[in-house]
Amino acid sequence: MTRPCRLNLMPLLTLLLAAAPAAQACGACGCTLNSDWASQGYALKPGLRFDLRQDYFNQDQLRAGTRSVGRGAFDFPNDQEIQEKTLNRNTTLTLDYSPTVDWGVALVVPSFSRYHVTIAEGDAEPSFSRASGLGDVRVLGRYQGFTDDHSFGVQLGVKLPTGGTKQTFSAGAQAGEALDRGLQLGTGTTDLLFGVYAFGSLGENWGCFGQVLFQKPLAEKDGFKPGDGLNANFGVRYTGFAGVAPHLQVNVRAEQREAGVNADVANSGATLAYLSPGVTVEVTRALQVYVFAQVPLAQRVNGLQLEPRWSASLGMHWSF
Repeated sequence: MTRPCRLNLMPLLTLLLAAAPAAQACGACGCTLNSDWASQGYALKPGLRFDLRQDYFNQDQLRAGTRSVGRGAFDFPNDQEIQEKTLNRNTTLTLDYSPTVDWGVALVVPSFSRYHVTIAEGDAEPSFSRASGLGDVRVLGRYQGFTDDHSFGVQLGVKLPTGGTKQTFSAGAQAGEALDRGLQLGTGTTDLLFGVYAFGSLGENWGCFGQVLFQKPLAEKDGFKPGDGLNANFGVRYTGFAGVAPHLQVNVRAEQREAGVNADVANSGATLAYLSPGVTVEVTRALQVYVFAQVPLAQRVNGLQLEPRWSASLGMHWSF
């Protein structure tokens, strides 16, 4: 019998509270939705699983601290960069394999399509960039054999520097100049990943989960090092409807400031919290389709950064 979620989530809550005072987050992190089915309790038997997800979000709200900032308050040319928008259409393919109920490994392959508009420091006219291609691939192993019901697990893995870091502005005042490193398809760094997760029940027809995942860049690359990151996700779902399961998640993303001579230290680092309602529909026993919306609960950024007003995710999950 699965233990109540209230007991299983205590290690996660303790770990999150211990880490939170030191963590801040980047404004270009994007969608923070959790679609890791293993951490939610769906991967409790050996087998192969595929997940394909599309995220859409338009970062068009300029923010400073905890408030939005109107661009009409700035004169141009200005002594700092004033970003206008970053439109993101991202696709993520996850291949997950469990040789036994205790062990599993996931390969996460992101692909980005990004359109960015900004007015650089000292310019009066905007600059434009378009980029699409492979992002930084993740390999994440897990072990969940600590309890008889396998409802608590740990994750360990790496983020590889597979995404490009040489994108330049394609048009406008900065045409041909290098784009900020924080907006490249990849960070250029190898990062260590460590997480813990738990799942269980809140009563008849109610399931719940929690996950905390830490990300630690191991070294800088070409004068750039992203900040240490933390993702915390908590969710509930109702399973009393045949073939349809409503979900509700709270997603928190936190990251410290960037570092290095090519980093935008002043305008990096923030803490972002989102509420994500959604639904999963069972098409067949092996195929589920899910859709989520995401709206901000709290946004706190360093300097001036762009944040989305909402985002949307659509995905499909196959089990074999």
